[in-house]
Amino acid sequence: MKSYLFGATLLLVCHSAVLCQPYRQLHEKAIVVDTHNDVLSTVTMRGLNIETNLSGKSHSDLARFKNGGVDVQIFSIFCDDRYGKGTAFKYAIQEIDSLYAIAHRNPDKMQIVTTPEELSQTVKQHKLAAMMGVEGGHMIEDNLDYLDSLFKRGARYMTLTWNNSTSWASSAKDETTKAFIASPYGLTSFGKEVVRYMNQLGMIVDVSHIGEKTFWDVIQTTSRPVIASHSSVYSLCPVFRNLKDDQLKAIAKNGGVVQVNFYSGFLDSNYMKRAMAFMALHKKEFDSLIARKTPDYEINEFFSKRYSQEAQALRPPLSLLIDHIDYIVKLIGVEHVGLGSDFDGIESAPQGLDGVQDFPLITKALVERGYSQKDVMKILGGNFIRVFKANSR
Repeated sequence: MKSYLFGATLLLVCHSAVLCQPYRQLHEKAIVVDTHNDVLSTVTMRGLNIETNLSGKSHSDLARFKNGGVDVQIFSIFCDDRYGKGTAFKYAIQEIDSLYAIAHRNPDKMQIVTTPEELSQTVKQHKLAAMMGVEGGHMIEDNLDYLDSLFKRGARYMTLTWNNSTSWASSAKDETTKAFIASPYGLTSFGKEVVRYMNQLGMIVDVSHIGEKTFWDVIQTTSRPVIASHSSVYSLCPVFRNLKDDQLKAIAKNGGVVQVNFYSGFLDSNYMKRAMAFMALHKKEFDSLIARKTPDYEINEFFSKRYSQEAQALRPPLSLLIDHIDYIVKLIGVEHVGLGSDFDGIESAPQGLDGVQDFPLITKALVERGYSQKDVMKILGGNFIRVFKANSR
């Protein structure tokens, strides 16, 4: 894939070689950070090996991280709400162990990093700087000792909830789609203790997935900059997982960063209508999966792979991803936006973004929109690194 992206064929679709060359050089010069990739839970834990070529099977593997110029990848430590007390933390540790094993087998290609200094050194060595972020506060099982353990094993952010709420924080899905009675909306006193302890440890608080009430409780509680590791703009695509303008402004005031999600359904306001119409054509299979209580994300994955040509036709243009970046830049400034792909956790990304090898296309699109080299470097990774440093002091 790299030979196509950077070869003579690409020059034919560039406005000119003059335009093409600077974007290629800029992408290589920048420290490219992706703050959210689910390959551990959806690929590695299912028995596939990211040390091999997984083109056509996943969005990610080690060779394609290199081909895409990804310098820093934060691997999501994730399990869904089928895991809870007695199982969720254990599964998190298994995923972390898997990443350490991969890094141990590939010392010339990647290094697990836990500090800004280690990140800088690893990037200078032209190796993938591998970080970890816990996606879902249920994985600490209401136990601060487990939070401490995850930090000691290398996790450097935690998403306070996934779609499922915890006993101490309500999720965006629960706050918007059903009556939630397990706890009041927002952070409980223990939830605020979790946030303060994360600040103390140097673990970044991630506000993706959390409900609005939880969000505002976090903003009032945290003493450090936050991130939204994989969220997009509600004003452009009004779904429960995206951030409203007042939330974006609050993140900027906090000094944090919004890492834009690549999922088609979070970028294109018409995507879900097209997707549901697509699934309706295969109603018998859809109803069967629903009857078995299959999670939504697994249903989406099933249909995208079984009917790949139909699914490909649903994908929006890459320009919509850049529209979300533009919106954030114009609203709160270029210092507060980055990239959180959600690769291998989504069944659909914009056209052209078929995997981690395609990150250079984003740099190309930003250059074509008129962004300066300095600002592109902030978006590609500089903004996240600033927040990482602010949390590590």
